[in-house]
This record gives sequence, structure tokens and C-alpha cells, in this order.
Amino acid sequence: MQQHTLPADIERTSMSIIRAELAQRGIPVPEDVAPVVWRVIHTTADFDYAENLRFTPGAVARGIEALQNGAPIITDTRMAQAGVSKPSLAKLGGQALCFMGDEAVAAAAAMKQTTRAAAAMDKAVAEYPGAVLAVGNAPTALLQLEEHIRAGARPALVIGVPVGFVNVVESKERILAACQAAGVPAIVAMGRKGGSGVAAAICNALLYSAANALDPAARGWQG
Repeated sequence: MQQHTLPADIERTSMSIIRAELAQRGIPVPEDVAPVVWRVIHTTADFDYAENLRFTPGAVARGIEALQNGAPIITDTRMAQAGVSKPSLAKLGGQALCFMGDEAVAAAAAMKQTTRAAAAMDKAVAEYPGAVLAVGNAPTALLQLEEHIRAGARPALVIGVPVGFVNVVESKERILAACQAAGVPAIVAMGRKGGSGVAAAICNALLYSAANALDPAARGWQG
């Protein structure tokens, strides 16, 4: 007879395995950031994230508070936007936005000879100053955010987890330093690893915490 076939049971069992394996590896995870770390490992099956995720002090709590107050989530890819839990957002009165297909953003990027992701962050900072900004793909978006933060922008939270080989490591180091200097909450995956799925996973960990839905049954899942 098959075991663990209901969605909620599968997730609970997976999280139990993750916690046990972290303990076996001797990797302590602070309680305040544990839901984020567990969710990213659950999404990727990659335990490196237990050690390469960096959090500014109180970043998780401040991100949860912002989402409870209806802050929007703005992503740098439609894939990340699609992966963000819409029921949890609706419960909190929030929304997930992505400006990569915006014609004005495309025109601004062409005029400035930059990427759409960078131009999209210009729009996000200008029009949604208190948003959660989740970057899972484009280092240029993080570098643009660094400039805005050093110039005085104060987003509710920056999630910096782009993946790749060109400017990725440097952009993460720079955004983390800028956020630390300005007191902006940040969650950053140091090194080359990341991606849109990781960005969405972090957003969902925060959303589930904000909506009291860390247990999958609270999200209406079976089991």
C-alpha cells in the first residue's frame, strides 16, 4: 500500500525529513529564519541553502509584517510571479506583480541601454516604494536596486537570489552590503545558486507565515 499520497501529508513528511537531515549534518538553523530555509530546501532538494542564505537582522519578521499589511510582491520574472501563492496573497490583501512585459519598461530599457529587469526595478521603486522586491534571475536588477537604496529608497524587503555566472556573486554581495548599511531588510542567497523558483519559495514561506498557513492543511490541502 502506498504511503504519503495526500498533498498535505507529503509536505509534512518532506519537512520532517529536511529537519532530520539538517540535524544529522550538524547544521543549526535559527528559529526565526527556519521556515524560509526549510521551504527553499523543500523546493530545491539542495541543503547548501541552509548555509548560503543570508538574512539581515529581523528580515523575516519585517517581511511578514509588510505582507500582513498588504505590501505587494514584485518579481523580476513571470515565472517567479506565477509561483507565488495567490490564495495567501488574497487572504492578506496583496498582489504579485511583474513588469517585464510592460511596454514602458521595454522603452526605458532601450533608451538607457540597460536590461528590462533593471528598468523594471526603476518602475517598482518609483510606483511601489513599500513593496517586497524579489529578484531570482537578473543580477542587473539587484545592481539597480543597490543604486536606488544608496540614493534613499527603502523597500519593505529585498530578496536577492539570481542564478548564474556573470555578475551574480558580485551583485548579491553588493545588494547585501547596501541593505545592511541602509537598514533595509534583505534575504540573499550568496554564491551562484538561486533562481525564480527559489525567489517564489522565499515569498511563499513569508506568505504562509503571515497568513498562519505554514501547515498545508491551513491552505485547504488534503490530508
